[in-house]
Amino acid sequence: MNVLVVDFGSQWTHRIWRRLRYLECETKIIPVTTPVEEIDADGLILSGGAVRIGSGGEEEVGYAHEYLDELHIPILGICAGQQFIALHFGGDVQPARHTEYGRVEIIIKETDDLFVGVPERFVAWASHNDEIINCPGFDILAVSKDDVNHAIKHRKKPIYGTLFHPEVEHTEYGETIMKNFLEVCKQ
Repeated sequence: MNVLVVDFGSQWTHRIWRRLRYLECETKIIPVTTPVEEIDADGLILSGGAVRIGSGGEEEVGYAHEYLDELHIPILGICAGQQFIALHFGGDVQPARHTEYGRVEIIIKETDDLFVGVPERFVAWASHNDEIINCPGFDILAVSKDDVNHAIKHRKKPIYGTLFHPEVEHTEYGETIMKNFLEVCKQ
């Protein structure tokens, strides 16, 4: 299995890559300027990044719009990647009502594919200034205690997003969540 990591400029992009390698998944990091026709993968992860999606940073996303429109593979957006996915499909991303840095309690609203084997409440690592306000065509899978939308899934396509960072050691069940995404990529 081959899952590519699209670099949106996150300080943790290499951590996503490393987590996939630990899970014995073939992977490499690619720039967001990689044309769609050069992508041959079973899945794609859009990393977080320094780009402020809710504050006009949408121009810095290279070919990511085409990835969502033209690739028919599972895609997971993490942090800014999740926010980009929401905007792409007509959602709203705005400066967060409650910025969250460090430990955040996540509450699962719908188990779905990403959260198989994960308890209803767990602690995750977050680092964001913006949040999804609404996301048409998506189900909200998990929120924080402050009701910030932390996990989404497209209703018709295998496209997911997490605002928290499942790739870091500080996120409980992060490895399970990443394994669950790889299971979706196998289908």
